[in-house]
Amino acid sequence: MNNTLIINEKDNIAVCLAGNDTIPAGHKIALRDIAQGDFVIKYGQIIGRATQDIKAGEWVHTHNLRSHLDEDVAYSYHFQAKTFPATRQSFRGFARKGRRAGIRNEIYIIPSVGCVNNVCLRLAKEAQALISGSLDGIFALTHPFGCSQLGQDQENIKHLLSAIAQNPNASFVLFVGLGCENNGLDGIKECLADLPNEHIAYLNCQDVADEHEAGMAILKDFAVRAAALERVDVDLSQLCIGLKCGGSDGYSGLTANPLVGRVCDRVVSAGGSAILTEVPEMFGAEQLLMDKCATQAVFERYKAMIVDFKQSYIAQGFPVYENPSPGNKKGGITTLEEKSLGCVEKAGSTAIVDVLDYGQLVSKQGVSALNAPGNDLIAATALAASGCQVVLFTTGRGTPFSTFVPTMKIATNTPLAQKKSGWIDFDAYPMDEDALFDLLLRTASGEYRCKSEDVREIAFYKTGVTL
Repeated sequence: MNNTLIINEKDNIAVCLAGNDTIPAGHKIALRDIAQGDFVIKYGQIIGRATQDIKAGEWVHTHNLRSHLDEDVAYSYHFQAKTFPATRQSFRGFARKGRRAGIRNEIYIIPSVGCVNNVCLRLAKEAQALISGSLDGIFALTHPFGCSQLGQDQENIKHLLSAIAQNPNASFVLFVGLGCENNGLDGIKECLADLPNEHIAYLNCQDVADEHEAGMAILKDFAVRAAALERVDVDLSQLCIGLKCGGSDGYSGLTANPLVGRVCDRVVSAGGSAILTEVPEMFGAEQLLMDKCATQAVFERYKAMIVDFKQSYIAQGFPVYENPSPGNKKGGITTLEEKSLGCVEKAGSTAIVDVLDYGQLVSKQGVSALNAPGNDLIAATALAASGCQVVLFTTGRGTPFSTFVPTMKIATNTPLAQKKSGWIDFDAYPMDEDALFDLLLRTASGEYRCKSEDVREIAFYKTGVTL
């Protein structure tokens, strides 16, 4: 068939690279007759069962295909990851004491509670006049929480904000509290007691007569010190990249995600780190990731993360496999296993060396799996909070958002890259691995700023009660 792609010799469908009157671009076409109840195969893996007879040449999508996932699936471990020759590479970054090198020189203003958001925003606005020298920016990372949360939610917010303060891109951090909130500054200080904290200051608004004057005094000192910092040659082993996709389409598993996976392998081979999250978007491909776990112990922790996440859905009465989204389906993705098989391509072929809890800092060289949901802003925030200096974000639909570290938008297809050039940093359709790796190094060295870097947003994974 012309203008179609067969991904694996086992497949009984192909992907239409150019749409026609009956099948949109990026969608699936049957290579041969598929009987009702038979498996539909893509990537050499089952992506669902046919709900009716499908003739060769017909469109395969939601009208004739459903998920085959089983909530009670049993998992096993058979190590199958690849190894790559060790390499050396460097970038120009900001050296940090006790932390990885930063790729940006920024000051964060972090509210412990949403009640002081306006204080933080006012401080950040006036502090823009302080930016000079190598200081890249001063940002208020506002949010609506920090009080009236209970149990795990309260712990999650405290630990995530504390982890954000450890991100290597932050030269200095000012925590602003109110004084009567659940998530008080004392708890944050305790959380940070055993971590580098010489770059952190605290301001409780109820303790001072003029919180703006007190905050500006701290920021003026920070700005002078940050402006004097200089970039130096840094080994690529200091870099940690976040792996995220959002607004996927039929090209995601063919272009952008595999391309990011190859770049991930290059970063790891140079001693660097990468973090993969979006646990619900591993469902259907989790066994492939389990077989990449470096040890039996890592496999057991990864399996527990998957099972616990599924159980949390079931306990709240929601289906485990309620995915993909309307935008995904419009782009050609039919079932969750199809989406997941393309999604996990971002992790490349190297071993998974660790499993991180939500808010836990990365500590090992290689690929780590992080416990967080698939929501774009929540997942990207979690990646950056765990220590990623940059997030590689693949998309087939496009999005303007950014978390609090550079969020590089990588388009799965050329029409999107051209249409939304104000959002998209890189067109993955030509599959130019060297070009993407070079852009990553230039971004890390401050030579390239991602299109969305003026945006700084954070969001929490909230699972419990708000009073």
